[in-house]
Amino acid sequence: MKVLAALALLAAAGQPASDDVRFITCPIYRDTDAGKKSGCWLAEDRATGRRYDVSLSISKPDWNHEVLVEGKPSTTGDDPCGGIVLDPVRTSVLPGPCTRQMLPAETYTGRKFVLPRRNVRPLYDPAPAPTGPYGAKSFHLLFDFDQAFLIYQYDDYYLDAAISWIRAAKPRAITVTGHAATSPSTVSGRTIAETPAIARIRAEKVADALVRLGVDRTIITVRWLGSANPLVMPEADGLIEPSRRRVDIDVTP
Repeated sequence: MKVLAALALLAAAGQPASDDVRFITCPIYRDTDAGKKSGCWLAEDRATGRRYDVSLSISKPDWNHEVLVEGKPSTTGDDPCGGIVLDPVRTSVLPGPCTRQMLPAETYTGRKFVLPRRNVRPLYDPAPAPTGPYGAKSFHLLFDFDQAFLIYQYDDYYLDAAISWIRAAKPRAITVTGHAATSPSTVSGRTIAETPAIARIRAEKVADALVRLGVDRTIITVRWLGSANPLVMPEADGLIEPSRRRVDIDVTP
């Protein structure tokens, strides 16, 4: 019933449940307990008054700071946390300060922790080398807004896939290209844009990671571009804006 009421609210406002949502807010923690990592993260869009469940975000909010929320309402119909479930969803921590907010569990159960669905195996489990033929191939690593750190249980998974392919293919050249969302956009009444330098920093960090994993630095070319085209990367789970914040690893056999 809670989900039906939430969907009715969306319909009454003239916003289909399939529309992307993007807003800036202070996160709220709901103290549910369904085992480890089962507490709920909520985010309220101040412009509409709607409360969203962002617990499925790959990188979690920091309740001391604002977050940029980007996602799509889920169609599964569950409501374990007390908000419209966003899935897929990304939450990027921003510099703006927040006052910590925590709600009791009330009647909400939270979710039992499971590995992210893209992680088909733990990285410590040896995987067989990819089989040929080894043609040209591209890999993509995505980032939080205006950040260059590799996200745990996300970027490390795709970096592992890239290095496994590179070790098997023994390519003659690798191009690492950093992208950034430097074109200004208006979100929650404010103008935001990534700093131009972040594209270079992202590319250099990924190139350094490849070298640490055994790739010959002499075959790596590092580039960076301005605002990326709105190409939706599969790794972004259908979200346009996160697709702009990426590094491409293009492998030439």
